[in-house]
Amino acid sequence: MTETDRLKKVLDFVKSTFVGKNDVVDLLGICLVARENAFLYGPPGTAKSAIIRTLSNCVTDGKNFEYLFTRFTEPIEIFGPFDIRKLKEGDLITNTSGMMPEASMVFLDEIFNANSAILNSLLTALNEKIFRRGKEIKKLPALMFVGASNVLPEDDALNALFDRFLVRVLVDNVNPDLLSQVLISGRKLERGESLDAPEITSSEIKIIQNECKNVDLKPIYESYINCIFNLRNTGISISDRRAVKLQNLISASAILCGRNYAILSDLWVLKHIWDNEEQIEILEGIINHIIEKDEEPNAHPQASFNKTPNPEELMKDVENLKEKWQNQSLNFEEQNVVKDKLRYLQTRSEWLKDAAQKQYIQAEIDSLWQKILKTL
Repeated sequence: MTETDRLKKVLDFVKSTFVGKNDVVDLLGICLVARENAFLYGPPGTAKSAIIRTLSNCVTDGKNFEYLFTRFTEPIEIFGPFDIRKLKEGDLITNTSGMMPEASMVFLDEIFNANSAILNSLLTALNEKIFRRGKEIKKLPALMFVGASNVLPEDDALNALFDRFLVRVLVDNVNPDLLSQVLISGRKLERGESLDAPEITSSEIKIIQNECKNVDLKPIYESYINCIFNLRNTGISISDRRAVKLQNLISASAILCGRNYAILSDLWVLKHIWDNEEQIEILEGIINHIIEKDEEPNAHPQASFNKTPNPEELMKDVENLKEKWQNQSLNFEEQNVVKDKLRYLQTRSEWLKDAAQKQYIQAEIDSLWQKILKTL
């Protein structure tokens, strides 16, 4: 069994343990292979902590670090206290035993409670995988950082922290149709009736991470560059630094599919780089339009996951946009949001199965485009 097969077995185990969370687990797998940071966003009680804990426990030789931030969390609670013996000798050396700088899997819950005393060291750790405190510099063994919160950041300092998480994962309550399975699975977890968890070592994960660096991205470069331009044109901010790092996610998708080259459908990971909830639908529309052209076999399962739109909900969304556009007080940015959402609805309408419904809704969308164009 290869290292990648072992990791896939671990991810399958976590999926079977948490019903209805396949997308969350798959994205965590992508970030682990790419050695990039993941952010989980969702209300309390949606198994964010439990999923991370279960995945981390499968890394047999790793050290896990998990911490719930409050406004009063101090640096020593995350990085460790100063070594008293060294302090007496005049050296400021941190005793990192059992703390974040020694962990292989790091989970930081309610991360936007982090205060200014922690932020600088935390930003460096997340971005460069380095712990820096005064003259002290230490490379971090972390395989992956995961942050979580039930709110999104509102001030500039926390936006810089949010930016360090390349992938943003929406974690919500499961589909009502799956609730009975969730209840049964939850009872088994409480009673400890879980199957023996598969295992993987940190060294095996590092081998996969190194393989990720060698994936051939040439087959998708042109499409990827055009995609970045399109996303920027719709108002989604992607810096050059993020554009470079996003390639790691695409490579990770290829690795988990057993390929050493990327295909168009590997761009599915770009659906999860949103800055706010409004961008989720826009990203889905743009990325789905790209990956649906891919006819290559052996695509990632998440690449083929497209929800068939409900025609009634789709029409309701179109009507809402009509009402918004009729509001003469919309500023330039708000007008762009309406246009971006209309593009998304236009793409979604292509997936309607009923020809009559499809024709009617697309006619309504075209009618709204005509009104928009007249005002430009």
